[in-house]
Amino acid sequence: MRYVEAGGARVSVIGLGTWQFGSTEWGYGRDYNTKVAGDIVRRALDLGVNLIDTAEIYGLGRSERIISGAIRDRRNAVFLATKLIPIGLPFMTGWRARSSLRRLGVDSVDLYQLHWPSPFFPPRSTMPRFRRLVDEGVTRHAGVSNHGLAAWQECERAFGGPILSNQVRFSLVHREPDRELVPWAQREGRMVIAYSPLGQGLLSGKYQTRPPANFRRVRGDFTAEGRARRAPLIDALGEIAGAHGATAAQVSLAWLVRKPNVVAIPGASSVRQLEENVAAADLTLSDDEVRRLDSLSL
Repeated sequence: MRYVEAGGARVSVIGLGTWQFGSTEWGYGRDYNTKVAGDIVRRALDLGVNLIDTAEIYGLGRSERIISGAIRDRRNAVFLATKLIPIGLPFMTGWRARSSLRRLGVDSVDLYQLHWPSPFFPPRSTMPRFRRLVDEGVTRHAGVSNHGLAAWQECERAFGGPILSNQVRFSLVHREPDRELVPWAQREGRMVIAYSPLGQGLLSGKYQTRPPANFRRVRGDFTAEGRARRAPLIDALGEIAGAHGATAAQVSLAWLVRKPNVVAIPGASSVRQLEENVAAADLTLSDDEVRRLDSLSL
């Protein structure tokens, strides 16, 4: 496993996203939440993954509880991240952070993130409370999610120091962070955490002939038109994967994490998928392969 170091944090380039833990919309079934999810976390730690990302909204707290059981006695191996959904008044930030700690079964987290920009309160109302959480040892670092560059910088000013990371949708089919967020993070010693790094499965190639059966089928990327538009990119991923003895998904992840200060948090439906995701950290793409993918993903 490779790691990114920034702002005093050391984070595996491939982490584990846990939106699907405890959630019903993915259609993974009861056994997934009661057994498979925990096995995925434990295997991730065995393989050197330390970034485990969750949120209070995932499964309405169930994701955090599942992680609690899986990391018991292994807390020191985890860079543990969770998120605050910006619903409610800013003064609620502290007790909601501590509610996440109780569900996670820990004394502190490594990264506490504002899940979205608040539609009601500016950063000067919320970020000083994040500063207090850092000062009190509730979290080691503060982060944001789904923020543009100007909003990230405004949060830093209100926080009074570096906001370690910005977790954003980022993949070969969603390149927007490449324009401003990634260059700024690289210059300033911050991190970009890429969620949905496989385009929610689109980049695996398995949905080219038919869309997924769950909620993703109504999203634009999975319409017949959307899938047809991405066919040249999917074909290129398959060809490059074949040359490396890898999968299209692994090539997609390798394209992301070769960028300095970028880490990816793919989810996993099984231990096997988790293992395949982790192996992408050791896949090296040539400059020509990267240029080909870049040209097809603009």
